[in-house]
Amino acid sequence: MAGVTSQCVFCQIARNSTTTTLLHSDNMVVAFQDIKPAAFRHYLVIPVEHIPTVKDLHRKDEDYSLVSHMLNVGQTLLYQDAPQSKHYRFGFHQPPFNSVDHLHLHCLALPFTPRWKCLKYLSLGPLGGFIEAEKLLEKIKPLPSNLNV
Repeated sequence: MAGVTSQCVFCQIARNSTTTTLLHSDNMVVAFQDIKPAAFRHYLVIPVEHIPTVKDLHRKDEDYSLVSHMLNVGQTLLYQDAPQSKHYRFGFHQPPFNSVDHLHLHCLALPFTPRWKCLKYLSLGPLGGFIEAEKLLEKIKPLPSNLNV
């Protein structure tokens, strides 16, 4: 799970070994524009560390902190770059619906362009589909340490 995969395009972007313009970069995540935007503004926030999918996240402080940080970075960028948008979406595609096997948060300032692109960002319940960042955070929130589970 950890590390960098040389053939992963997002690992290459995180290492800054591509021509992708970074909108944000820190020791945990980088953010950049989606190359096939589905909305008025469409950014991706990815961890520097190679984590394949949301299925690789667990109820651990470090996973919860990472996803919280990804969401915070995405919200900050969109609220700053698209304050006129009335609706925002933040979430992840779940396998088998993810396009790249490197965890990435979609940050969307709506409207969708074209409108049909909204179909890619629907939750399919138990089948997966798109999971809102807040829902994922609920799923991976660490249990209080005083519970003997």
